[in-house]
Amino acid sequence: MTEQIRRYPSLSHWGAYTAVVEGGRLIACEPFERDSAPSGILRSMPAMVHSPLRVDRPAVRKGWLRDRHLSDGGERGRDGYVEVGWDEALALVHSELQRVRAEHGSEAIFGGSYGWSSAGRLHHARTQTHRFLNAGGGCTNQAGNYSWGTAQFLLPHVIGSYTPVTGRVTDWNSVAGHTRLLIAFGGMPLRNTQITSGGAGDHPAGGQIARARAAGVEFVVISPTRGDVPPGSQARWIPIRPNTDTALMLAMMQALIADGIQDEAFLQTHCVGYAALRDYLMGEADGTPKTPEWAQAICDVPAATIRELARQARQTRSLLTCAWSLQRAHHGEQPYWACVALAAALGHVGLPGGGFAFGHASMNGVGNPRMELAGPAMGSGRNPTGSAIPVARFTDMLLQPGQAYEFNGRESVYPDIRMVYWAGGNPFHHQQDLNRLERAWRRPQTIVAHEIWWTPMARRSDIVLPATTTLERNDIGGSTRDRYVFAMHQALAPVGSSRNDFDIYRELAALGGYEQAFTEGRDEMAWVRHIYESMAQEWRDRGHAAPGFEAFWRRSYAEIPEPARPFVLFEEFRRDPQANPLRTPSGRIELYSEKIAGFGYADCPPHPAWLAPAEWLGASAAARWPLHLLTPQPAGKLHSQMDGGRASVELKIQGREALRISPADAASRGIGQHDLVKVYNERGACLAVALIDADLKPGVVALPTGAWFDPAGKELELHGNPNVLTMDAGTSRLTQGSSAQSALVEVARWHEAAPAVRALALPAIDRLDGGRA
Repeated sequence: MTEQIRRYPSLSHWGAYTAVVEGGRLIACEPFERDSAPSGILRSMPAMVHSPLRVDRPAVRKGWLRDRHLSDGGERGRDGYVEVGWDEALALVHSELQRVRAEHGSEAIFGGSYGWSSAGRLHHARTQTHRFLNAGGGCTNQAGNYSWGTAQFLLPHVIGSYTPVTGRVTDWNSVAGHTRLLIAFGGMPLRNTQITSGGAGDHPAGGQIARARAAGVEFVVISPTRGDVPPGSQARWIPIRPNTDTALMLAMMQALIADGIQDEAFLQTHCVGYAALRDYLMGEADGTPKTPEWAQAICDVPAATIRELARQARQTRSLLTCAWSLQRAHHGEQPYWACVALAAALGHVGLPGGGFAFGHASMNGVGNPRMELAGPAMGSGRNPTGSAIPVARFTDMLLQPGQAYEFNGRESVYPDIRMVYWAGGNPFHHQQDLNRLERAWRRPQTIVAHEIWWTPMARRSDIVLPATTTLERNDIGGSTRDRYVFAMHQALAPVGSSRNDFDIYRELAALGGYEQAFTEGRDEMAWVRHIYESMAQEWRDRGHAAPGFEAFWRRSYAEIPEPARPFVLFEEFRRDPQANPLRTPSGRIELYSEKIAGFGYADCPPHPAWLAPAEWLGASAAARWPLHLLTPQPAGKLHSQMDGGRASVELKIQGREALRISPADAASRGIGQHDLVKVYNERGACLAVALIDADLKPGVVALPTGAWFDPAGKELELHGNPNVLTMDAGTSRLTQGSSAQSALVEVARWHEAAPAVRALALPAIDRLDGGRA
């Protein structure tokens, strides 16, 4: 007799769904009934939950098991593993934590994690990892993130807050009602709107764009690829050289000033530093006026187009938005600062449907109408060491212990990391120049990972502890940019001997004598209840109904009503800047920052400026590496998560990632459709399959991120991971963000036999039962 089919509500970063279970196996994921555009990534989940790539039991690298912390770190990624019992594995981890703290101090432990591990707020690996390490004495942490870390540390200097880059911008209701021209620098690719940190009940971006267009909003997309034009927008596409948006924006502002049509009143009453920026734009500071003709030579956009676009944006209610990708480039501070300055000159900041925004179509939820009420959250506690590095400087830290570096006005020294403890995230995806990271990865004495699958991270760790998926535990999730909070019911028994991060850390905390500090006396369901009730009480305190926990758990979700009126960014500041100052030193928008001037950073001057990236199509290096490589987010997965899943695999060609290349660039290299190609520069090389794309600007190629790292030595990565090619350099000394989008390469047809992709194969494992994988 067939076991009864059961359904369990749950949540992922790519959307809410119902898990359909039969015979103890996940057979389908049914999207949340209120989701207007469910993500296709849900299709990958059944096979991945039950994948042969699951880490079944705790496993220890052979060399480390033999020699412990004196083992050769260069064997990581090549060595086999031995399965051990949980008691032995936890004893090994506890012993190493104690040894490193005693010999080197807690700052010698790097608490590695990233926020995309789970939509659940209890079983959120980053929170759990830092909560555990902080309770035991602390660690070295990460400051900022890869997604918008540059903006996070720039914008407080300019507008007093970085919340606009997290999605709190003039909402779509205001756009549909008042915007008449929306200029999207960096484009609005809808593939990115599948994803929301914390999960979502709805994916409304496509519908909101279509609604705005029907209301009369004109869209202009400025990007190297027409693929960044969202369907339904009927947008005008202006192709541009990558990394040159700053020059275009500065020239638009210069054109306004030259015509005498800038909003002088707003610049004088709501901004500081306009005079210094004006001198720079008009060439009084350096003898080079930043005219549209000047910009044309840099960004390859006609001067007439630049001038006409500036005038149109001034004459009608306009909204400027910048994709997150623009600040993930060398000198990535500049386009965001220039966007704010241009919006100020246009004079629509704080008006309905006007001003500036960040991240439209960089993530689901940006501009969603939502009351500012708390979402579910759990704290990670205080880090006793106070030690943290900018997240993108991870490789620098490992390679250069004791070296001084500058960051946001401070000078610090990289700690000497002896142990890396990682749960959630994949540095062999997020980090740039992976061959350099591989060299750095040899240096720590011990690397511990919690992992669900045998990912590139897991197979380069010394101790691997098997973790559960979200469907193998109870949790609660929700995003502050979505109107729903979801109960996440356990649908499956843990696969193999996997355990959730909370239980792993609870047992380790007990070994260390601080279990109470870590758990606060709560088990899994007590924490889920506590997280919900803390959030619900805040709702009630602000006059909004929230069901009791039992009712919420039965219904599986709670909902926040839409706000009564549209949100307009800086509306109150616009109305009265004296009564509603920004949290900048001046209380106004800082077009020139005295504080940044005091830092003395040549790579980030005190006003927005054109600074040529180290690698771009106007650099001397382009003579050798003539193609600019873009590395967009993948359409079939979240970063590298579930790279072996159905939605991801269907987008690969011949088992590898597809490299988009223009017809002209393909023809000049003798490359045909679906040819195997080598993409290379002085940092490394990878194989990919050519996908000829007439919508790509010549001189530009695009290879999505997320392929599981599969190197055959430094000379060649086999699977199509572009991060062997990207530059590992900080955006500037101010923000030290990722410069992933500044990379020059060459592409050539591969004439040899195609080597096999090994990324989705198991490492050699000696099983507890005497078998071998």
